[in-house]
Amino acid sequence: MRVIGIDPGSRICGWGVVEEQTAPQKLVHVDCGGIITQTRRDLPERLKQIYDELSNIIARHQPQEAAVESLFFHKNAKSALVLGHARGVALLACVNAGLPIFEYAPAQTKQALVGHGRAEKRQVAIMVKNLLGLPEVAMEDASDALAAAICHLNSRRMKIAMQSLGAQR
Repeated sequence: MRVIGIDPGSRICGWGVVEEQTAPQKLVHVDCGGIITQTRRDLPERLKQIYDELSNIIARHQPQEAAVESLFFHKNAKSALVLGHARGVALLACVNAGLPIFEYAPAQTKQALVGHGRAEKRQVAIMVKNLLGLPEVAMEDASDALAAAICHLNSRRMKIAMQSLGAQR
């Protein structure tokens, strides 16, 4: 199973592809990065760049599912609106590629990787590095995207295990 994780942002949209192998069972880092837009450009141009680059990344890596960080509340309404646009573009790229989309709140991802939902970004990044055997910590936005993919793969595995237990009864 190959999953793309996406940490939407209008300035930097993080992405990361993780594959779960079954024999032996392990998580493998495929690729990751950040789509960096120029803030001096108009928002529609930046959104198009995010869409185009994410579409190319999806086509290149052929994930089977997508894990996208869900919107959290901002104190600044304008920032929340711009972030919502970036999320919408990321979701559209996934839908147009035919990917099932699973959304996770930042606290869910932190809980799944570190053990508590208020973990610091650095703690999450170090756990991503350790779980994937990376030589160094990935850039923040890519690390968050990899964390979303790992969270989804773990959640998926748990759902399958629970269904299997239910079928045995």
